[in-house]
Parts: sequence; structure tokens; C-alpha cells
Amino acid sequence: MANILIVGANQGIGYYLAEKLLELGNFVTVLDIHTDNVLRLKEKYQKSLLPVIADARDLSSIENGVKQALQHFGDIDIAVHNACLCTFESESDSGYEVYQSVMDVNYFGALRLAKTVLPHMRKAKKGRIIFTSSGVGVTGFSNISPYAASKGAIESLAKCLEIENEEYGISFHLFHPPLTNTNSASGIPVPKEFKAEAKKVGYGLAARIWSKKFVICHSKSQAAQMNFSYRHPLYIGKMMTRAAKKVIS
Repeated sequence: MANILIVGANQGIGYYLAEKLLELGNFVTVLDIHTDNVLRLKEKYQKSLLPVIADARDLSSIENGVKQALQHFGDIDIAVHNACLCTFESESDSGYEVYQSVMDVNYFGALRLAKTVLPHMRKAKKGRIIFTSSGVGVTGFSNISPYAASKGAIESLAKCLEIENEEYGISFHLFHPPLTNTNSASGIPVPKEFKAEAKKVGYGLAARIWSKKFVICHSKSQAAQMNFSYRHPLYIGKMMTRAAKKVIS
């Protein structure tokens, strides 16, 4: 039984991640700008689920959520940054403010969570922090550069913070889900039948949340795909872009 905090879990992969973690007997705190779905889940898990209104862009709300999680369930064993903002236009159609907005949620949101949780984990001499990444953050893809750049940034952040915090018994990891049928991925020009089910992905990640691997995937096939993507990033990015265009046409 662990105390797990998730930023961004009112819907999609995050929701099913939280649901499965609760089913497995863990305490879960969910921080999100909306909590309507989580509140319905709380009817079943009244003592082990804590929903908190919070915004990944707002440090004070993240600090408040972490404080509540500590007060209700004790030391935080795992903190997951899963909040996401994705846009689907080319660089020429994306102003600086778009890149800044996406980075504020995806990268600085992850940094806010880490900097808030780390002092408590260092004191406890244990803990793990997980950032939800994306394959496009490794390979690139057309018309998604703000999002892909933010995911590439958290890949580097996780590596640096893993090195800096190893002496405290704290580890950093990346969730790498496949292209999944969620609201945040709705603008990617790929038919739904080519996207994974959010429930299957969320449940798979929950089952592997204690994996010692730096990159955590929901299935062996996804792990193999990501291994190949890390080896041949630009090749995969160009191939996936061409394949998506063919599917559309």
C-alpha cells in the first residue's frame, strides 16, 4: 500500500491509472483543474481517494495539494505529473505564446511538482517521481512541435534530477504511453481505431508503477517500440508522419 499523488487524472489515461491504483489498495490524491469524474470515483473509495482542485500552472495550488496529501495519507511514495496541453498546428501557425502555454503546463508543471515534493522525499529518504512523456518528444512529428518540445524537455529534466537525487533514495522515471484515444490526442490526424484504449494503458501503467526501469510502458510491445524509437528517433518521426498522411488520404 502506497501514497500516490497524480497531477492530471480526471479523465483519460490518468483517470484509469488512478482507478487501478485504488483497486490495488493504494491511497491516491488527484490534483486537477476539474474533479467531476474523480468525485464519482470517490463514492467507491471514500477513505483512500482525495480529489483536490489544482492547476499545474499555479505553484500555490500544487503546494496546497501536496500539503493535503501529506496530511491525509502521510509521506508521498510516488508523485506523477500527467497534466497535459497539446496543440496541433505547424510552427508557422503557432506563436510564441502557444509554445509558452504548452511549456507552462507540460514542462514547468512537472518542475513545480518535483520542486514541491522533493524536500519531503529527501527528508524521508525515499520516493519516486514520474513524468508522463510521449514518443513524439523523442522522435518528433509534424504540426505538434510545442507539445513535442515540452516532452523532450521533461525527458532531460528527469535524467538530471535522477542523478542529483540518487543519494537520497529517490528515483525519477518516465511513463511512455502509446498514441491513445484521449481528448488531448484528439487533434492528431489518426483514426480512433489506430489509437490505444485509455483504460488499457492506464491499467497497464498502474501495474508497472514500481518498475525499476527509467522508461515505463504499459506493455512489452510498447516498450520494444520505444526502445527502437530511442535508437532511431528522426527516422521514426518521419516515418510516422508519412504514415499518418497516408491514413488521412
